[in-house]
Amino acid sequence: MAASKVHPNYLKEIEKARRDLRALIYSKNCAPIMLRLAWHDAGTYDAKTETGGPNGSIRQDHELNHSANNGLRIAVELCEEVKARHREITYADLYQLAGVVAVEVTGGPTIDFVPGRKDSLESPEEGRLPDAKQGARHLRDIFYRMGLSDKDIVALSGGHTLGRAHPERSGFEGAWTKEPLKFDNSYFKELLKESDSDLLKLPTDKALVDDPKFRYYVQLYAKDEDAFFRDYAASHKKLSELGFISPSSLTMKVAVGVVAVAMAILLTRCSREIHK
Repeated sequence: MAASKVHPNYLKEIEKARRDLRALIYSKNCAPIMLRLAWHDAGTYDAKTETGGPNGSIRQDHELNHSANNGLRIAVELCEEVKARHREITYADLYQLAGVVAVEVTGGPTIDFVPGRKDSLESPEEGRLPDAKQGARHLRDIFYRMGLSDKDIVALSGGHTLGRAHPERSGFEGAWTKEPLKFDNSYFKELLKESDSDLLKLPTDKALVDDPKFRYYVQLYAKDEDAFFRDYAASHKKLSELGFISPSSLTMKVAVGVVAVAMAILLTRCSREIHK
């Protein structure tokens, strides 16, 4: 998903939409489902085929009807309220911006947001999102397919600090933390508690504790919220930009390419001078 240069007027609309999303999310207490919408639109990315990803395709009925997306029509319809006031903004940018704002307004880290994503009408096949009933190997298969790491897996799982599972959507019920509208590191603290509680622990959650490589990050984030916030912000940004070439990175790649060509020409000339 290559991006063209973002016009200054578009950036102004993004900031206006950000303010509208803050008000909407605050008034509706809908941060968890907005974060889930952003995640599920981006989490279909396949690095090998360069398909799926944060391209707004989740608004299509075909994709919304995937079992993993049960209930997300609510978030799509809420976003339409903002889209109606900022028609220039792509759905792809709007959904990812909603996820960023959802984290920030609930006390989470500030996440760098670069606009310029393009919309797509092509939905990926069903089955690209994580299955909560499975374990560590499945998580790695899903996240590695996107080009993400073990650290990304654990950091992004920390997003479960927000919201609760609903049986009609996922087959599970309950919240992961005692304050499901507050973004903090309590998800990891609860994971490490061995005593039973009323809080939810999915098979994919338990895998983070059972797998030694995952557990290292769980323990780190439970002890150090600053480390969690730092890594979460980086992993969330990475997730939100899967397959997306931002204008700034595109400019940087062109600049690096120009420098590389210039160096090659200079070295060739030097070599010729030496061998005269």
